[in-house]
Amino acid sequence: MEKQQKELIDKKIKKMYDLKNQALLGGGQKRIESQHAKGKLTARERIEFLLDAGSFREIDMLVHHHSSQFGLDKEVYYGDGVVTGYGYISGEKVFVFSQDFTVLGGSLAAEHGKKICKIMDMAMKNGCPVIGLNDSGGARVQEGVISLGAYADIFLLNTLASGVVPQISLIMGPCAGGAVYSPAITDFIIMVKKTSYMFVTGPKVVKTVTHEDLTSEDLGGAYTHASKSGVAHFTAENDMDAIQIVQKLMSFIPPNNTDDPPFFPNDDPLDRIDEDLNYLIPANPNQPYDMKEVIAKIADHSEFLEVHKEYAQNIIVGFMRLGGRSIGVIANQPMVLAGCLDIDSSKKGARFIRFCDAFNIPILTFEDVPGFLPGANQEWGGIITNGAKLLYAYCEATVPKITVITRKAYGGAYDVMNSKHVRGDMNFAWPTSELAVMGAKGAVEIIFKKEIDKADDPKAKEDELIDQFNETFANPYIAASYGYIDEVIEPKHTRMRLIEGFNLLENKVDKNPPKKHGNIPL
Repeated sequence: MEKQQKELIDKKIKKMYDLKNQALLGGGQKRIESQHAKGKLTARERIEFLLDAGSFREIDMLVHHHSSQFGLDKEVYYGDGVVTGYGYISGEKVFVFSQDFTVLGGSLAAEHGKKICKIMDMAMKNGCPVIGLNDSGGARVQEGVISLGAYADIFLLNTLASGVVPQISLIMGPCAGGAVYSPAITDFIIMVKKTSYMFVTGPKVVKTVTHEDLTSEDLGGAYTHASKSGVAHFTAENDMDAIQIVQKLMSFIPPNNTDDPPFFPNDDPLDRIDEDLNYLIPANPNQPYDMKEVIAKIADHSEFLEVHKEYAQNIIVGFMRLGGRSIGVIANQPMVLAGCLDIDSSKKGARFIRFCDAFNIPILTFEDVPGFLPGANQEWGGIITNGAKLLYAYCEATVPKITVITRKAYGGAYDVMNSKHVRGDMNFAWPTSELAVMGAKGAVEIIFKKEIDKADDPKAKEDELIDQFNETFANPYIAASYGYIDEVIEPKHTRMRLIEGFNLLENKVDKNPPKKHGNIPL
């Protein structure tokens, strides 16, 4: 009897493993080989490389669809086209879902959607990030409106999880139609060059409606969304590169909105001095310089993870460490549009600030801004509303905020870029900084127009008045006399002063008035 019972139990155990092994094959070996031939990893391989070795625990491995229409009853696969579960990245717990293109093209329907929603719900309850690896042909047409409902369920959870746990989307294949809106709600999107694309309507529909003849790559490829639309925050050369970007990104961000960001002590001296910073700003105020050099000279071991690198390059955003502390950086870039703020840079900066504020990451601003970009296209495109997004984000943020003015801080842009007036905690200026309503030439033309017109030599008089204006106003000392600048510092000491400042502010408490939510000018 005992032998029979053992055989019966062994038979049941064997069936369990047979089903699991069947699930591991996804859509079958031929489709796996087809995935590899395209230069793409499978859903399970991606998870294996993403997570710490041996840490992945799968959930809902044996889920499958229960549909019978349009021949679906003959195509039943365990997992239903998505692999879900949890594991660890550098010892930190994360929840993941990875769409399996070998199973019905990774198409999403009822059970597929339920699996993703379960993972997201578990992530919120446990305070862990959600990482989605997207590779799907879209809604499963055979299941009709049920597929659309499954997408909406995911969109809702994306929205509820926003600002609670970090959400990261890797686009590693097609992502089209309604499917694009789930990644769009998440915090960061990484796209793989040549093998991924995102669009609401595909090239065929676009050609029919607008007569534009575009490839999938031109319409919604990684480069297009990284440089033109700003949809993609990072681009990767291949699947492995995308995974490594996520791993690096995770080292800067906390697991949820109640935890502190990761702290990595290192051997870069806290009081390190860089003499080159003293002479980095050109003598000619109209001559550009690379703000990324400033960032590199101040960051721990010169390491900076830039976000949105190809988009709106007149502003720089990304993560660095200062004394081991994770810091979000927003910086004007004088190399592009003289560092002017425009529609795209305002949106880019605002979104990044709001992410940092949601997840307790201190904000460091490097300012060199001559103002907002003028022109009819900017005004008609809504620079007023979009510029207000950046202002709103800075005003709303309650995390520690420090600003360093390296050169120009003109007009309304001075106010916007984390000035003392919008709750900047510590505001430093270099001796090369210029704080004024506008540049000397414009100011002189307005203030002294009559005097210049009456002069025997108007050009000489204008030059004289410009020199006087620069001597009087093109410096940080008037602002310092009102307390708008906490201290004028020697550039070479910037790293040390910033580390001291963020250490001082580490227990800062600031609150916004009680309300359901503000009405940011979207």
